[in-house]
Amino acid sequence: MIKILQKFNRTLFHFSKEVQLKQSETLGKGFYQQQIFTGCLAEYAYYIESNKEAIIIDPLRDIQPYLNIAKERGAKIKYVLLTHFHADFIAGHLSLQRETDAQIIMGPKATAPFINKVLNDNEFLNLGKVKIQALHTPGHTQESTCFLLYDEEGKQHSIYTGDTLFLGEVGRPDLAVKSDVTQFDLASMLYASLRQKILGLPDEVIVFPGHGAGSACGKNISAGYSCNIGTQKKNNYALQEMDQETFVQLVASDLPKPPQYFFYNAGLNKTNQFQDLNLILKKANTKLTPAKVVSKQGIQIIDSRNSISDGFIPGSINVPLQIPFATWVGTLLPHDREIVIVCEPGSEEQTIMRLSRIGYDNIVGYLHFEDWKAAGNSISKPTELEVQDFLKRSKLAQIVDVRTKEEWGRGILKHAQLITLSELPQNLEKLDKLRDISIYCGTGQRAKIAHTLLVANGFTRVQYCKVGYDDIIK
Repeated sequence: MIKILQKFNRTLFHFSKEVQLKQSETLGKGFYQQQIFTGCLAEYAYYIESNKEAIIIDPLRDIQPYLNIAKERGAKIKYVLLTHFHADFIAGHLSLQRETDAQIIMGPKATAPFINKVLNDNEFLNLGKVKIQALHTPGHTQESTCFLLYDEEGKQHSIYTGDTLFLGEVGRPDLAVKSDVTQFDLASMLYASLRQKILGLPDEVIVFPGHGAGSACGKNISAGYSCNIGTQKKNNYALQEMDQETFVQLVASDLPKPPQYFFYNAGLNKTNQFQDLNLILKKANTKLTPAKVVSKQGIQIIDSRNSISDGFIPGSINVPLQIPFATWVGTLLPHDREIVIVCEPGSEEQTIMRLSRIGYDNIVGYLHFEDWKAAGNSISKPTELEVQDFLKRSKLAQIVDVRTKEEWGRGILKHAQLITLSELPQNLEKLDKLRDISIYCGTGQRAKIAHTLLVANGFTRVQYCKVGYDDIIK
C-alpha cells in the first residue's frame, strides 16, 4: 500500500500556532505539501495545497490516499499534473478526474485525448496564494516537464522534477526512443535542459524527484527523499562541468535493459483505455477453487508468498511480495495472459493492487496454496540449499549467477555462468536440461525466482542457495 513517510517529527510555528509536521510534509508561505511514497515502485507523488485548492503531481492508480488527504484537510483537488507519460506505472490521473472533476495538465509536446490544458514553457498556473511554473525539460522523454513552485511572496521554493533529475542521477534517455529520435538525441536534449533550466536555479530551491533509490528509471539513483539544488550541483555527476559529448557518453552508455512492461505502460498512459482500480479489485478479488484453476488453459500463475519451502504449484512463478514485486513481475512475465494469484491469506488485495499498478489487469482470481495441496493436486518442491550443501552439490553442476553486472564486478564464484535475472527468460537455451543447475544471487530471493522460472520451463534438476554471494564466499 501507499504509505506516508513518518520517520521523524519536527515543529514549525505558523500563524502563531504550533503545527506538528511529519518528515513527508512541508508547510511553506501560503501552501502545504505532502510527499507520498510507494516503496514497491520507489515512486514519489505529491499533494500541494493553497487556500483549500490542491494539485496532485504524478499520482498512482490507487488514488484513495490523495482523496483522503484532501478530505482530511477540507480541500478540493483542482488539478492533476503529469511530468511526462510514465513507463513504470499506470498513472491515476483519469481516476482522479472522474472522482473530483480535476483538470489534467501536462507540459509542451504532450498530446493525449484526456489532457485539459497544455502549459507552455515558462507558463504559470495559479493555485490559491501560490503559483507553479512549467519548465520544459526534454531528455528523459520529449514532453518531460518540471514544475517550479513559487510561494505567496513570489520566492522560488521547490521544483518537482519527475524523471528529469533524481538525487545523484538523471532520467535514462532510452525509454522514449523513436525511429527518428535515438537515445543519444534524447541525452543531448537532457544536457541542454539541465543547463538551461535547472542549474540556474538558486541553491536553496528544494528538489522533489519522481523516484528514489531502487527505481529502474535511472541508472544509480541515490537514497533520500529530497535535496536542494546546491547539494545536487556539488554531488550529482550529471550536473558537473563537462561538454555535451562527454555528458551524452556518460548518460547514454551502460544502461541496463529496461523492464519489458515499461513500453506497454508508456503506451497505455497515453490513452484513456484503462479501468479504475476499484473495478479491477472487484473483479480480481475472487477466491478460486483448485478445480477451477486446473480447468483453465494458458493461465499465468504468480505466487506472491515469501516462502515456498513447503512447495509450489507446478508452472507457477514465485515473486515474493517482500521484494520489488511489481517490477520483477513486469520484468519477467508478459502482461497479456490471464493471471491467477497464489498468495498468503490476507494479502489478496495487496497483490492485486501491486499488479494493477503496472497494468497487469487480467487477474481472474486468487488461490491459497493450502487449498491446492489439500485437494491432492501435484506440487513441486524446491531444492533449497545451505551454503555447504550448495558448494558440495555444485562441483559438477552448471552454476548460474543471476545478479546484476554491477554485482558481478565485486566478484563471482569460479566457473559461474553470468545471466542476470532480468535476462534469464531470453537466455534459457544457454542452460543444459540434462545437468544439475545451481543458482545463486545476492540474498537468495532472486535465485528463488529463477528456480521457479526454470522449473516452469521444463528444467527438473535445479537447486538454489538460500543465502547470497557474500555469505557463500565467507
